Amino acid sequence: MLVSRKVLLGLSASASFAFMVAAPATGFAQTLKAVKDRGSLNCGVSQGLAGFSIADDKGQWTGLDVDLCRAIAAAVFNDPAKVVFVPLSSAERFGALQANKIDVLARNSTWTMSRETELKLSFVGVNYYDGQGFLVHKSPEIASALELGGAKVCVQSDTTNADNLGDFFKNNNLKYELVPASSPAEALKNYAEGRCSVLTSDVSQLYAQRLQLAKAGDHTILPDVISKEPLGPAVRDDDPQWIDVVKWIHFAMIDAEELGVSSKTIDEALKSKKPEVMRLVGAEGKFGEQLGLSPDWAVQIIKSVGNYGEAYERNVGSKSKLGIPRGLNQLWSLGGIQYAPPIR
Repeated sequence: MLVSRKVLLGLSASASFAFMVAAPATGFAQTLKAVKDRGSLNCGVSQGLAGFSIADDKGQWTGLDVDLCRAIAAAVFNDPAKVVFVPLSSAERFGALQANKIDVLARNSTWTMSRETELKLSFVGVNYYDGQGFLVHKSPEIASALELGGAKVCVQSDTTNADNLGDFFKNNNLKYELVPASSPAEALKNYAEGRCSVLTSDVSQLYAQRLQLAKAGDHTILPDVISKEPLGPAVRDDDPQWIDVVKWIHFAMIDAEELGVSSKTIDEALKSKKPEVMRLVGAEGKFGEQLGLSPDWAVQIIKSVGNYGEAYERNVGSKSKLGIPRGLNQLWSLGGIQYAPPIR
């Protein structure tokens, strides 16, 4: 519908704003409807990375990224089980999202400028702040990555790790020999079989890969971190509603931890008179409806998946085999940088 300039000029400021807000953009807000109509969420995950997304011999998926997928399903369907996990290689992951084969990519992927501008994707948060490191044999003893000159280094192709590796050695005037691999499993195999003396990847992935070695205790992760690797979920950039849905589901888990609301205290939280908690659980405001979800969307997430801290400790932290300290992934109020805007 075309509206003349004269008519628009006659509208009050508030009326004009309401008119503009009410006019939907063609092609927008389709993903949530498609997911609901299908009856399940298609979530792209890794082909097997302990702590983030890995399936057991019965096909049951676990991991920090897996929990985010289940949180989305819980918010959309009130059922965290309504997820189809789609394992993808690093080379396949972004194409699958662009081609609508998945609704969200939760696959330990680094948020970068080019991945948003060139691939037309939108990263909606950081569920794990990571950095690239090095795994080496304890003997001979190596104290720093600056001692790796002349080494053969195993790295997975089609990742930011390969680019970071080149930058690090060039910046420090060190020579190295690249041993590329098509997958984390191949890179680890090359390292285990002696084709290289160094394995490089995100530090979280090195923790997981070390557990797979025959004598994990014979290997150490150097203290050097050579890059910023903000890992988080990505969606297509053409659907503002879906961007908001996935973004605020992630934020709700962080806000819940900060407010002390967990899977163990959610029933108590439903009775709370604190404004922040009331907004989180849907007792005040219409925040769920604004996203296209039910009023208790965050309650469903917390009941079935827990808050961010619960998911972290269960999958990669103190209650997991990885045992990775919270570090940067601690709440901002406790010395980390995990921070979420308020629900208000």
